[in-house]
Amino acid sequence: MTLSLPLLLLLGAWAIPGGFGDRAPLTATAPQLDDEEKYSAHMPAHLRCDACRAVVYQMWHYLAKAEAKLHTPDSGGQRQELSESVYTDVLDQSCTQTWQGYGIREVNQVKRLTGPGLSKGPEPTISVMITGGPWPTRLSTTCLHYLGEFGEDQIYEVYQQSRGALETLLCGGPGGACSEEATVTRTEL
Repeated sequence: MTLSLPLLLLLGAWAIPGGFGDRAPLTATAPQLDDEEKYSAHMPAHLRCDACRAVVYQMWHYLAKAEAKLHTPDSGGQRQELSESVYTDVLDQSCTQTWQGYGIREVNQVKRLTGPGLSKGPEPTISVMITGGPWPTRLSTTCLHYLGEFGEDQIYEVYQQSRGALETLLCGGPGGACSEEATVTRTEL
């Protein structure tokens, strides 16, 4: 009986100390989404804080990139302010982007939105992230909601203070997506 080289290498890995044979197998399953998570047009309540933080990150990122384009060698390191028409366009672009890289995954039986700008928290050895589907539309809608609620002028003014201040404006405060009241509601669900 002759065995092909890849099969011999695979079998050899099981026999070599420190190979794959002495490790527990890694398994991962996709998060089991409920009907609201699958079909609702709106961001589910238990994911709104994560969504808000993703929106803050994207707004901050887009505004910082736009300001960096204004920086010239002769500006002396001074931070350049964007004109109203520019920051209005930039904030609109931050909301109408594709939102690629965002999705949902389950860590320790808790579903979390994941993507750029979101804290990773405890990292599992292996996990499955569901992207696409309703998540880009929900994130865009959430972002546009904040633009309508607070306005571009206030968002840009607070952005100039710090990213933390922007997160406090959009996500904190009474009734904010990350407020204590919202957290209590999420844990009661």
